[in-house]
Amino acid sequence: MAQVINYIRSSISELMFPKVCAICGFSLSKNQNFLCNDCSQNRFERAVSSRADKINLPESVTGRFALWQFDKGGYLQDLLHKLKYHRLTGVGEDLGSILGNTIKKEQILNSFNVEETKILPVPLHRKKRKLRGFNQAFFIAKGFSGKMEYDILKKGVVERIKNTKTQTRFTLNKRRENIAKAFSVAQKEEVVGKNIIIIDDVFTTGATAFELVSELENADVGKIFIVTVAQA
Repeated sequence: MAQVINYIRSSISELMFPKVCAICGFSLSKNQNFLCNDCSQNRFERAVSSRADKINLPESVTGRFALWQFDKGGYLQDLLHKLKYHRLTGVGEDLGSILGNTIKKEQILNSFNVEETKILPVPLHRKKRKLRGFNQAFFIAKGFSGKMEYDILKKGVVERIKNTKTQTRFTLNKRRENIAKAFSVAQKEEVVGKNIIIIDDVFTTGATAFELVSELENADVGKIFIVTVAQA
């Protein structure tokens, strides 16, 4: 009886509030939250670093992958803004799922076996997380994990201990100064010897990711790979 009631409620909800793509407005399938397949495949420009890229990376980082080129003032920036500032966490899961599907199809992480690999969403400082209510990188990681089957590291294993300023208008040197000593591996036993996939929304100069990499190196992790939705 409960299943019948839930089905009726779901059907009524779909009729009154149909799920539509945040970009084109067309109907979505049940496993899509905000972005349809057509828009994800045709609206955005693939990033220059669309393959595993070892150029200008720390020695312990085996590569990085960004799916799309960041489009200032465009559709992708709008989606990421909705995720980050309007709490539309489903956007993050959709983007993470697309990331996972693409990486699986292009066989970019084949050397990272499931048993020895963990996903690390770039942590937010507790004050910023409390203010925002969530960590947008976690929901990208959640969608990614669902496609790639890697587990996400438990909250608190790696922490952001420095409440940094927004880096948008900073020079590279100022970014590095701002983010220095921002992270700490609080539970080293959870990452020792593990391969780590760092997940974030946008790769700009790499200052944040590389600072996180430095702390992971000190914790004796295995291979490290950086995955982002976009690169600026």
